[in-house]
Amino acid sequence: MHILIIAPHPDDEVLGCGGTIGRFSSEGNVVTLCIVTKPYSPDWPIDYIEKKEVEIEKSNKKLGVSQTIFLGFPTVKLDTVPQKELNDSLLKVIVDIKPDIVFVPHNGDLNKDHRIVHEAALVATRPISSPIKKILAYETLSETEWGHSIAQFKPDIYVDISDYINLKKDAMQMYESELKIAPHPRSIELISALAKKRGSEVGVDYAEAFMLIREII
Repeated sequence: MHILIIAPHPDDEVLGCGGTIGRFSSEGNVVTLCIVTKPYSPDWPIDYIEKKEVEIEKSNKKLGVSQTIFLGFPTVKLDTVPQKELNDSLLKVIVDIKPDIVFVPHNGDLNKDHRIVHEAALVATRPISSPIKKILAYETLSETEWGHSIAQFKPDIYVDISDYINLKKDAMQMYESELKIAPHPRSIELISALAKKRGSEVGVDYAEAFMLIREII
């Protein structure tokens, strides 16, 4: 299968799908990562921007990502981008790679970039665009749980990542510029804790949880 992960920002893919990416790639599937935004100067220092590029490459290699597509829209400024421009960019990705499964951010995340990407992804993945078998929304620590007042994340699909939790944590370690110290949600301890909790909900050691948007059987 060809799996597409749509991430508003670098590290969202690890927080939401890191174990699932590792599992899919290890099972012989092709995993494409589409990163929608990028940091820019002077809001971010040049050394931060350059370091981010290295971090993405290291994390991708760790997880077994086959290719990464950079759309290059401005981070935390997606509300200034014409919606059609973002829709068309994601549609081109869908048409070019023809994914079987697509992972998108949750529509209730606190960061507005996430909500905008969610909506654009649904436009790009309309049934008339590509015969996608399944579309799933993932949760992103420090965004999904902080946005519960907007829309709650209610998972109904789980992926057992018991054999890949260490890979997920290792991939997050590559994002040194984003990793925080507990009790911040974007810490290794909390990443592991969430996966443990999600696993307990379905009787496995560790899991990642998703909300089903559409599936063709």
